[in-house]
Amino acid sequence: MDFNIRVFTGIRITDGLEFLITETTVNTWIVMGLILLFAIIVRIRIARVDPLARPKGLQNFIEMCVDGWEKFYASNTNPIVMYLAPWFFTLILFLLVSNAIGIVGLRPPTADWGMTFPLALSTFLLIQFAGVRHRPKSYLKSIFLEPVFLFAPLNVIGELARPISLSFRLFGNIFGGMVLLTLLYSLPWFVTLLLPIPLHMYFDLAAGLLQAVIFTMLSLTFVSLAAAE
Repeated sequence: MDFNIRVFTGIRITDGLEFLITETTVNTWIVMGLILLFAIIVRIRIARVDPLARPKGLQNFIEMCVDGWEKFYASNTNPIVMYLAPWFFTLILFLLVSNAIGIVGLRPPTADWGMTFPLALSTFLLIQFAGVRHRPKSYLKSIFLEPVFLFAPLNVIGELARPISLSFRLFGNIFGGMVLLTLLYSLPWFVTLLLPIPLHMYFDLAAGLLQAVIFTMLSLTFVSLAAAE
């Protein structure tokens, strides 16, 4: 892997406007393809199962994951936003796969701030949506009139700081691990023979899992608080 993000090609849209196909773009497509392929396999396998039969194998595993997530989500967020559980399940699944693909030598898409910031921006938009939908008057009052209207600029800055802090936390941890592993491979061969294995297990799997959970937990907590009276 390299520190710089490779640009493979560009698609010219208009004069002065070009859509670049970068390493992050391609690896994101790979992650989405893996998740979509897994979803298709699960759908086909479950469609062949007798609905009256006792769940086993893949069906049992999927039902355990979905049921476990719904219980975890319900215990850590406001029941009023339970309808967002599928979104956050998709988010944490995407982050888990994105953070873990470094173990096969691909650059994690989350090691690019151009990926983590849009993810954090989606959380910011969900926060505003949940607040305005479930308690419009009190939510807008908490931003512009509490504790007094003179604090409105600070409250707005605090709201805008959330996606920035979320995005840099995820980006910094994943990119930092990628940098350390890249520097490790520049050492003599006898050092890189076995040492990268435990480091990949930590940075790509353990730290990747931890950062995916942290990002998702912070996101659903912010959304839950915005919707709560």
